[in-house]
Amino acid sequence: MLVITRKTGEGVTVGDNIRITVAEIGKDRVKLGIEAPGDVKIIRNELYYTEKFNVQAAMRKLPADLVSRIVNGENQSEERK
Repeated sequence: MLVITRKTGEGVTVGDNIRITVAEIGKDRVKLGIEAPGDVKIIRNELYYTEKFNVQAAMRKLPADLVSRIVNGENQSEERK
């Protein structure tokens, strides 16, 4: 893990097209601005882990053919056409 110090208005660049800027520093909170291409998914860690947990739980309860359709991105409404 890279740990760096930044002031308000300063930032870092990840790869060629992702910029993270410190927007505001408060008493117990830092606000970050993130510039990235539209196809880059940006999600808070707590939501990422919740989403991952929910998907894993759903996979254990769903029939195998439905899991396969979900994983492959197939839509039931498209199959009816």
